Amino acid sequence: MLRATHLAKVKSEVYERSWERFYVQRPARLVAVRPCLTGISVRSAEITDISCGGASFTVATTVGLPTHYYLNILGLAYRIACAETSRIGNRVHVRFINLIEPDTLRRVVRADFMIGNVEALAARGRRQSV
Repeated sequence: MLRATHLAKVKSEVYERSWERFYVQRPARLVAVRPCLTGISVRSAEITDISCGGASFTVATTVGLPTHYYLNILGLAYRIACAETSRIGNRVHVRFINLIEPDTLRRVVRADFMIGNVEALAARGRRQSV
């Protein structure tokens, strides 16, 4: 006999819907609350793609990483609650507990575009012409 309740069969738009994904390279932090609220653990990550409903990122190691945590994107003043959907090596895919606003997504993508071009030119040894 299955141990699922009737709630396990309820479909949610958050998990069924797919959104347009934007490929970015943004630094971020994962903030996880330790069991029994004994403290928090923080680790660095790099976001590889993001949408209104989720994101993918890479971390140095997934050892000890829980399945629910907060994503703090560099440049945003708040944390986004996440639920992990899959792990493949050091790459982690998450869904956001609450959808992020399109304006917030636009700021993340736009900041990556503005910062990314300067970093790409610097890596090639060229100066940005003003």
